[in-house]
Amino acid sequence: MNSFLTCNYQSAFKGLLHYLVYTSNDNLNRFAERYFMLRVGEPIRRNIKYHYRPSIYGLIIVGKSMLLTQQHGNEIQLPGGGIDKGEHYLHALIREVYEETGWKIKPERRLGFFQRYVYMPEYNKWAHKVSHIHLCRGIYQVSLPTEKEHIAKLEKPEIAARLVESPGDSFFINRFFGLTSSS
Repeated sequence: MNSFLTCNYQSAFKGLLHYLVYTSNDNLNRFAERYFMLRVGEPIRRNIKYHYRPSIYGLIIVGKSMLLTQQHGNEIQLPGGGIDKGEHYLHALIREVYEETGWKIKPERRLGFFQRYVYMPEYNKWAHKVSHIHLCRGIYQVSLPTEKEHIAKLEKPEIAARLVESPGDSFFINRFFGLTSSS
């Protein structure tokens, strides 16, 4: 196949995938996310009922550092969280980052997304988490985090990639900054 056709097929596929992910049709979203997305973490357990949980996280640049959140004294991750039903995904990102870090941010562009099947102890249920990752700039810290047991942390990207709990978070940090996964 010549490169022109390959390029057009790739463009069409990316366009279709973008349409499927951003339409409001949940069945189309789930289809696209299940079959055309990076999956990290444990394998799917067939005997478990997973609850679909869309989420959004920020890869937030503050100077030469990245903004992270430390939760419950030990878990470190990119700031962000669940997208509530009917909520615009960027509003969810801005809200979640403020709650977890106290920072005002400027979302710039979407970097990608990944899925993982995981137990969420705070909700006492298993979830099929679909996590969208956005590049953001940290503007300034408005307050301390409003969510209990959250601490805002600034770390160099190479350190952040090793500290984050989610392999998906680590993947996007490494890819964005051109780091190797062993950095």
